[in-house]
Amino acid sequence: MQNALFVGVSSQVALQRDLEVIANNMANVSTNGFKTRNTRFQEYLMPVASADSFKRPDRKLSYVIDQGTALDLGQGPIEQTGNPLHVALRGEAFLAVQTPEGERYTRNGALETDAQGRIVTSDGYPVQGDGGPIQINAQEAGLWIGPDGTVSTNLGIRGRLRLVTFANPQGLTNQGANLYASRDQPQAAGLAGRLESGALERSNVKPVVEMTRLMDVNRTYTMVSSVISRLDELRGTAIRRLADVA
Repeated sequence: MQNALFVGVSSQVALQRDLEVIANNMANVSTNGFKTRNTRFQEYLMPVASADSFKRPDRKLSYVIDQGTALDLGQGPIEQTGNPLHVALRGEAFLAVQTPEGERYTRNGALETDAQGRIVTSDGYPVQGDGGPIQINAQEAGLWIGPDGTVSTNLGIRGRLRLVTFANPQGLTNQGANLYASRDQPQAAGLAGRLESGALERSNVKPVVEMTRLMDVNRTYTMVSSVISRLDELRGTAIRRLADVA
């Protein structure tokens, strides 16, 4: 009976983690370039070691282990904005961004310029070019960002946005502010990533799918809670009856 309670608790912990991931996805339905995450779980059998000398060998118990989350890099819908500083990323590329914690990466193409004329993210982090941050003077006009990230004005080419990819994109970790960090060194995107100027890539979260997942997890969590409550009542009844016999 005690083992059944432990199995139920492990299921609840996994379901709670699933709820947190779904809630984060739903909270970012309207976040530019946001990528959905999905939970991954693995069965863990106990006991690992057992003795075969007993007439009735130990029965293996199936627990749930949280194996982290998988990043869905599927393309989000493209929306035209007409803003020359907006870029929609297509393919597997990320923009390189400089932050106080080091270089980070994003799919959010809602760019702007700061007081110094540098191209920055909506949170004010400088977007990296091939030679560092790209700066635009206030007197320049006719800004245009090409498919390969080349930034041009009426004074000519001002630089090229640095587009990168990763050999293992599943190793990217969320850092907040729609940024990712990676332990692996990024590679130049080349033809693996292109930009569409005057447009934004929206979140690839599918609200209907997430709501369906949310209802399914809530229903399962309620069912497991009910089973645990019944097992607890059964244990209490067994203890009382044993006390009456004694």
